[in-house]
Amino acid sequence: MGRPITLFTGQWADLPFTEVCKLASEWGYDGLEIACSGDHFEVDRALSEPDYVPNRLQLLADHGLKVWAISNHLTGQAVCDDPIDERHQAIIPSRVWGDGDAEGVRQRAAADMADTARAARLLGVDTVIGFTGSKIWKYVAMFPPVSQAVIDDGYEDFARRWNPILDVFDDVGVRFAHEVHPSEIAYDYWTTKRALEAVGNRPAFGLNWDPSHFVWQDLDPVGFILDFADRIYHVDCKDTRKRFDGRNGRLGSHLAWADPRRGWDFVSVGHGDVPWEDCFRALNAIGYAGPISVEWEDAGMDRLRGAAEAVTYLREHLFDRPSTAFDAAFSNQK
Repeated sequence: MGRPITLFTGQWADLPFTEVCKLASEWGYDGLEIACSGDHFEVDRALSEPDYVPNRLQLLADHGLKVWAISNHLTGQAVCDDPIDERHQAIIPSRVWGDGDAEGVRQRAAADMADTARAARLLGVDTVIGFTGSKIWKYVAMFPPVSQAVIDDGYEDFARRWNPILDVFDDVGVRFAHEVHPSEIAYDYWTTKRALEAVGNRPAFGLNWDPSHFVWQDLDPVGFILDFADRIYHVDCKDTRKRFDGRNGRLGSHLAWADPRRGWDFVSVGHGDVPWEDCFRALNAIGYAGPISVEWEDAGMDRLRGAAEAVTYLREHLFDRPSTAFDAAFSNQK
């Protein structure tokens, strides 16, 4: 298998980075998609302490692991969000939260995302995965009525805040892979097209393909790969299980994860409704050669079992493109 399988560390940020490295190595992962959470990767330290990045790389090497991408979902969320409130305070670094003034938080979050690109380059990776936040996600139900001018302003706000960040990504040779996700400026097919257009389709802004967010919206994850082939910069594998039975709703009913009354739940890879073989064939068709990263989220399964099982599942189901066409053997040309 040519593509490495990595573990996204965001759901493991409560554990020390050394422990996550140990576990991932024991389970057979090739590397980590390192989150800028907990003590896993601290952007400010990467830029201010000369030994920080070499020590992180050595720790990975000591466990036979590599890194191809880092993520900063949580800080990215604060760049465009409105409102900024206690939810953000709970997830972003205190240096970004500061005094909690909303616009100050957004500006510090933007500066931190630019620094994340610089830190990624020091680490030797060329992809940062993350969220963008959104000024207009709160209007998703479109009631009370929302004017087109308000929606247009949301995309303009996104471009105004993210283009300077992306300028830094360009300067250091790193790409941003936005995870298409509810609560973001791009959360489905058409909002993805609109977001790309808002930043002039610049190459610095691409996509992190995670089918779990498509399935419950009844979007085609395979068609998404094919239509956005030149923008698939990274792949996260997470599954979703649907249970729409006439009572369980698509919007989740404000019920906790794993509540049987929910219409859908994130589940470990292979336990849901993502058509993985079709997806892997589509990734092969577009020539995606980057890492396949397990983003393990399953509120109904112990994570130590789930993460170990996920890498085994992917080893069994991933396959490379053939080196030659099957019908080449029929040719009499030498």
